[in-house]
Amino acid sequence: MKEIVVISGKGGTGKTSLTASFAYLGGKDVIVADCDVDAADMHLLLEPDFEEQEDFYSGELAYIIQDQCIRCGKCLEVCRFGAIKNLFNTYQVDPLACEGCGYCARICPTNAIINKKPVAGKWFISNIKTGSIMVHAKLGIGADNSGKLVAKVKNEAKEIAEDEFKDFVIVDGSPGIGCPVVSSLSGASFVLMVTEPSVSGLHDLKRLYELIKKFGLKAGCIINKSDINQQITDEIETFLKEENILHIANLPYNEDFTKAMTVGQTIIEFSNGNLKKQITSAWEIIKNELK
Repeated sequence: MKEIVVISGKGGTGKTSLTASFAYLGGKDVIVADCDVDAADMHLLLEPDFEEQEDFYSGELAYIIQDQCIRCGKCLEVCRFGAIKNLFNTYQVDPLACEGCGYCARICPTNAIINKKPVAGKWFISNIKTGSIMVHAKLGIGADNSGKLVAKVKNEAKEIAEDEFKDFVIVDGSPGIGCPVVSSLSGASFVLMVTEPSVSGLHDLKRLYELIKKFGLKAGCIINKSDINQQITDEIETFLKEENILHIANLPYNEDFTKAMTVGQTIIEFSNGNLKKQITSAWEIIKNELK
């Protein structure tokens, strides 16, 4: 079983649209993991049924047991995050401000404060329209530890792939180079970078590849909307050549990407033109690279 991780240095490059297209082309041989848990949208294209779902607990938050609270106010005095509020002589914790450090619990004279693991999100196992399975998740509003939720989604997807003898796990990773991306890259067989010919696109591609090199992973790149700025496209191609990165394809700007998404389809379903052929060819190149 091979794990393909699709990531981008910035948002808006077409990463998710391409990942969904590859999942559609792979059909039943591919288990999909949507690891962009901060802004998950793969479900818009693959029609998951949310057959199984489970709460995800992570981090800690302070909780005040009101029956034991003597209203001394010491917790409010020591909280450096402004998370303790006195409302009508009742001390309460603002969950969005609390960092779960536990100091308020330590100084409470009546042990009225405890730390609890909150629900930080939900994760799902779904049947999708390709005849395969997708593991996906949604991080709660204001919740942290998205890297841990990414790891949960990836591990569940890999277990399913191994149990069902699937050929590939394809992962839609988060944009950027932060903790969720690091978690997405762990254990990858191949990393596909999706970029665009803009100043920020080139800059973030270089940052992203520096991270990939630290993992020692094999990587390839697709330049999406390659015809909107030929000068920067040329600069990206030069960078790929210098770093010995597999240059998989240049895709033209095409509004069919947006049109397909608005009707809940991948570009492979929506279009029969040259763009479909290019994406199909890119998928074959990636599979051959993994053989």
